[in-house]
Amino acid sequence: MNDERDAFLKWARSRLRDAEIALHNGDAGPRAAIWSRREPVSVTGAWMSALGSEEVGELFHKLAEAFSDCTAYEHEIVAADVAGDMAYTVGYERTQARVNGEPRRYVLRATQVYRREDGEWKVAHRHADTLESDQP
Repeated sequence: MNDERDAFLKWARSRLRDAEIALHNGDAGPRAAIWSRREPVSVTGAWMSALGSEEVGELFHKLAEAFSDCTAYEHEIVAADVAGDMAYTVGYERTQARVNGEPRRYVLRATQVYRREDGEWKVAHRHADTLESDQP
């Protein structure tokens, strides 16, 4: 691994992870903070999709309203790279939380694209879909 990729993965395994846990506990703020405000931004999600900063922000708040009581979250990154000011991750997100008050456990296949903006990584695109089982 190179130093730049190592630093990116450290960010993904800390700040990105913490933002996802916060979202699954009903707080969209940390996720919104790590998302780009520069167009284009997009989400092609397992439950909802959005195009543009305004729609993406609204989607995060809708998700936060649905989620609570996250008891487990793991982001298994199976592929990642950095090329200049762009990066990506591909992996599996295993989550256990309440969704609309009901306990749920699910696995998403997730691909994200990142841009470095003013020296910080920001998410620019997310695509996720639900796996039928918890095994990739």
